[in-house]
Amino acid sequence: MKKTYHLCLSAGEEILFRDLEDYHRGFNYFALALYKTDSVGLVEAFMSTHSHQLIQTSDPKGFMFAYRNSYSKYFNRKYGRSGRLGENIHFTLEVVGHHHLIAAASYVLRNALHHGVAPIPYAYPHCSANAIFRKEMGKFVEEALLPKKSYYRYIGKDAEYPDSYKMSASGVFLRESVLDIPQMEARFGTPRAFNFYMSRKSSEEWEHEQLKDSNGLPPINLSSIEQGVNIHDIDRMTVYESGKADYRKISDTDLCTQIDYLARNRYGKRSVYQLTQKEKQELAEYFCRLYHLSDSQICRCLALTIH
Repeated sequence: MKKTYHLCLSAGEEILFRDLEDYHRGFNYFALALYKTDSVGLVEAFMSTHSHQLIQTSDPKGFMFAYRNSYSKYFNRKYGRSGRLGENIHFTLEVVGHHHLIAAASYVLRNALHHGVAPIPYAYPHCSANAIFRKEMGKFVEEALLPKKSYYRYIGKDAEYPDSYKMSASGVFLRESVLDIPQMEARFGTPRAFNFYMSRKSSEEWEHEQLKDSNGLPPINLSSIEQGVNIHDIDRMTVYESGKADYRKISDTDLCTQIDYLARNRYGKRSVYQLTQKEKQELAEYFCRLYHLSDSQICRCLALTIH
């Protein structure tokens, strides 16, 4: 019997998705894991340091293993890295009841807002916010599709997937072909209600509504959703929820792209993972002069170990 779970894989003090290709591969392997474990995807959000998934499955551990193992092999192969990718144990939260599900889905879809990397959920490309009520919300752009014979370039030759999966010319499965979008639209009810939840602030009233589910579980809130993420600050996230973030600051992805470019072209290394500690320190000093960076951001983007 399938149950609903919120799953979160965190990289801890490291980066999971360094460039656009990584985000696309992350979603592709998530989609393949759904099919492999006969699971249903509801919503997801891929952040630079972690990923959130809300799925219905009878095998949450099997799903996470399939997703994590395939993506880790890709990541380690691409960057010349070795070892486990992400924290030892992923976070699992069972979601029971309609109001719990709506709250969990809303927090997942608004993750970029809470981390201060997007002013509204719809402005963040690496989540399924724009796949729900897509046409009703005025998102009519149709991207060209790849022929199935070309899918292997982005998922491997031996990958198994259903005929219903469609892949864009960018090399990523279309979210509306992978996720159970009709179920989520039925859960939210109308585009107007969905838009309300995407802009609704965290509150005791929202938590109180979840008591209607009578499931004996504590209400889902920002703190419980982010419990599996090592790098988080709930107070700051609450501020970001009001749209009060500096969106002009350089993102992890843009910083990683510049770092990896210099690793190859200045130091002749395959990636940041082949740089010496001294070379990483040189790049840290360079980018800290160039941008206003926090210690945590430069360290995680450089995979820099502080002794």
